[in-house]
Amino acid sequence: MKSLIFYTLFLIFIFPEVHAQKFEGGIMLGLVGSQVAGDQYSGYNKAGINAGGWISLATGKRSKLQLELCYLQKGSRENPDYEKNKLDRYLMQLGYVALPVLYRYQYNDLLSFESGLALNFLIHNRERFNGYETVESPFSRSNLAFLAGLSVRINDRLRINLRTDNSLFSIRKNRVTGDVWRFWGHGQFSDALVFTAYYKL
Repeated sequence: MKSLIFYTLFLIFIFPEVHAQKFEGGIMLGLVGSQVAGDQYSGYNKAGINAGGWISLATGKRSKLQLELCYLQKGSRENPDYEKNKLDRYLMQLGYVALPVLYRYQYNDLLSFESGLALNFLIHNRERFNGYETVESPFSRSNLAFLAGLSVRINDRLRINLRTDNSLFSIRKNRVTGDVWRFWGHGQFSDALVFTAYYKL
């Protein structure tokens, strides 16, 4: 919460001509489906939640800058499929405090589009393979993710958002079996689809 207040004050100093009625804020709650590129599994099979608060600042007639502070669950899951002779059971659970910064463009009264970056801080993690805890490689304590999505306005207070959330750096400190290349290095990278309801207070 202190970080959200800091960012709000920061915006006020950047845009001193903006008056209070151009600010909006509220709460958010959603579902996450995630996977990890490079873990040798596939599919957005790991379910999680996305919950927190948001504040936005109008920077033009159709544009807004939005800041969020939320708890975000990501990871990976593989369940056995005996018909396909896949016997592995795997679970990676990652919990982050996320600080997204987004540019939003209001296309019309119904639709808006967004893109931005999120700084994620890992606060807990767990990894299990076939029922046993594994520590193949420690996880990075922070990461940067690219975000892009769209929102549909339901009414004056509620909108529904669908967003892709993709890490730009490896979620692990060291290389592991199955690593893939992304942008500027090898590693494992977290990808998520986030479906969230935003309510304006």
